[in-house]
This record gives sequence, structure tokens and C-alpha cells, in this order.
Amino acid sequence: MSDGRTPEGIGESGEPTARDAVSAPDAEGRPRRVTRRFPLFTRDTARPEGSGRAASGAAPAPARQWPMLAVLGTVGLGLLLTALDRFRVGTLLVGIALLGGAVLRWLLPGVGMLAVRSRFTDIVTYGVLGLAIALLALMVQPHPWLEIPFFKDALHFTVDS
Repeated sequence: MSDGRTPEGIGESGEPTARDAVSAPDAEGRPRRVTRRFPLFTRDTARPEGSGRAASGAAPAPARQWPMLAVLGTVGLGLLLTALDRFRVGTLLVGIALLGGAVLRWLLPGVGMLAVRSRFTDIVTYGVLGLAIALLALMVQPHPWLEIPFFKDALHFTVDS
């Protein structure tokens, strides 16, 4: 700034600062105290990496968010199958949808609203939850499609105690 004042959010030493929520402003509107703590409510947060549109701005809104719609549509179909008494197939489809979301987040540079956090965090979150749901769907009783002896022993240990 030309009048010698530092810009809002930058301290005298050039380090970023935030207004203290309990500090009343002085006559010029600046806070009396500045803190390096983050404010309770942020006004500007960085968008997640890869959160740009999956299609150009000229495309209609659903086409711009096709990765998110694909995952949500598959989850919706899985929940519908679960409600129609196809529990194993429905929950397996939900797990596969989340695993698909992890793959889309990994492969595509822009996935729209499917990007919530950093790329790594999104991939790990979608992948772990999808894998857990899919494995649990495969191990549902009676007549599981997948038997893992460790889990069977752990279940008997906790129930038979």
C-alpha cells in the first residue's frame, strides 16, 4: 500500500496474521490485537487440488460434474438394491462405487465436487471406506462369498467369551 500500512492479514514482519475474534477494532477498523491463530470462520479456503470442472464451462451442469454423479448414481443404485432385499449385492455396489471414486480421483486431473480434500486424502478415504464396505458385503452371513479365518476367529473370541 502506498500509505505505509500493511495489507489486511499481513503483520508488520510480513507474516500472515488473522484478526482475533475477541478483539474490538480501533478507530481505523484494524484489530487492536492480531494473532497467528486461525480465525473460527474462514472466508477464503483453498480449493482442493483437482476440484476444477471435469468438463468445460460450456457444458451443462450435470456434464461438468460427471465423476461425482457417477459415484452418487452407483451408490444410489446400491442403496435401492439393498432396500429391495438384495443386501449383499447392494452393499457390494456401494463399496465398488467408493473404490471407483478413488480411482477417478487418482486418474483424472479435474473431478469437480468429487474432490473434497487433497488428492492423497481423498484417494485414501474413498479407497479404505470402499474396501471395507466391499469386504464386509462379501462376508455377510449366511453363506458368505468370502471367508477370512482371522475375522471368524475374532468373532468367535468376542462372542464366546
